Amino acid sequence: MTQTAATTLSIRNPRTGQPDYELPVHDAEQVAAAARALREAQPAWQDGGLPARLAAVAAFAEAIQARREALVAALTADTGRHRESVMEVDAIVATLRRWINDAPVLLADAPPRQSQIPHILIEERKRPYPVAGVISPWNFPLILSLIDAVPALVAGCAVLIKPSEVTSRFVPVLEQVIAAVPGLPAVLRFVTGAGATGEAVVRNSDVLCFTGSVRTGRRVGELAAQHFIPCHLELGGKDAAIVCADADIELAVRALTFGSMVNAGQTCMSIERCYVHRSIHDRFAAALADSVGRLRHCHPGLDDGELGPIIAAIQAPIVQRHLEDAYIKGARALTGGRLLKLGGGDWLEPTVLVDARHDMAIVSEETFAAVLPVMPFDDEDEAIRLANDTSYGLSGCVFSRDVERARRIASRLNAGAISINDAALTGMVHDAPKQSFGYSGLGGSRMGKPSLQRFYRMQAFLINTGEASPWWFGH
Repeated sequence: MTQTAATTLSIRNPRTGQPDYELPVHDAEQVAAAARALREAQPAWQDGGLPARLAAVAAFAEAIQARREALVAALTADTGRHRESVMEVDAIVATLRRWINDAPVLLADAPPRQSQIPHILIEERKRPYPVAGVISPWNFPLILSLIDAVPALVAGCAVLIKPSEVTSRFVPVLEQVIAAVPGLPAVLRFVTGAGATGEAVVRNSDVLCFTGSVRTGRRVGELAAQHFIPCHLELGGKDAAIVCADADIELAVRALTFGSMVNAGQTCMSIERCYVHRSIHDRFAAALADSVGRLRHCHPGLDDGELGPIIAAIQAPIVQRHLEDAYIKGARALTGGRLLKLGGGDWLEPTVLVDARHDMAIVSEETFAAVLPVMPFDDEDEAIRLANDTSYGLSGCVFSRDVERARRIASRLNAGAISINDAALTGMVHDAPKQSFGYSGLGGSRMGKPSLQRFYRMQAFLINTGEASPWWFGH
């Protein structure tokens, strides 16, 4: 459970633009104390065995379901949007249940096997890291706090989580949920605060998972290296869509409307660039603008539309800079295109741009907002070159009625997950392993069954079965 903090931070409400919450700030000493308590509790959690851990995880899922409405309400207050908050709570329950099903096979000990040396037997053991640290971002506060924590708990780690200071209102509610699960509070703790709190988490962890910006991720990776701990980084993206001449335009428009605009574009797997074959570019861009233009802000009521506010105050100036740069250099908005103040919060009109180029910040830098530039290409090679013209490599998508063509294009894209005839599936499909390319990340896959491997080390017992080894002295 969170310890009493000496200081607080005033936290801004994204819908009103006004501070309305005092966040406890845990200093380095308090973080270290929390980590020590976790480290002391972890051996019993590990030694209690996998069935006991999975029983606790199952009880955790039930406890979340029991407090579902309270969690949704806290997340809605954090982020200013309701629809995605419901999705978050339901998704994390599904994640807990997935690991309950998968873990028994994945964590089972392999049977002893004979080495290539006849009289040596090999036994393999999985040894969890004592304390897994998790630092999560503001765009999906709950799911990105627990998506790494859950497999770490299943593997036998204790877990220390530092969510974004922008969106930590959900923590007290989740702590009440955790308190209802016997044994879980001893091995799952939250600390809150800003950068100094996160730095203390890195310094007191044995393995670290970070989700956030490239800039902060670099600092986290460097600090983890100084402390000689493995670090798994999931960073920014500038995901590209390629729409081939033979694509189903209606399907692609619907998929890309969702893939670029969900959570008001504030997802790492948002489609932020769209390349369309020149023969259908104008028709496609018009259809996309019509679809995106029908979206509405969820204002003044939470359920009045589909798109929430810009969650973090620091993001609005970035969005404004990108738009101004694009307009100065010749881009045009087919729909939307303006940053607004509604009720004191920052909101972006859902926006489709044309006449965009790669020398524009809105094409080359992560915008993280409800905006999608649409650009033409003439042939497959050009589409691939343009899509790969980025320092990021998180995910992307390809649309073509010829699935083999789509596969061929996808295989040449420098990104970890490619949706084919759909968009942003990596945010929905968590059982497919994938790793980030370029500056989008570093480390093991956080998706799929291999993600469990991030939280344990392999130990081998090499057993002499009774014969003298030929390399012994005096043999």
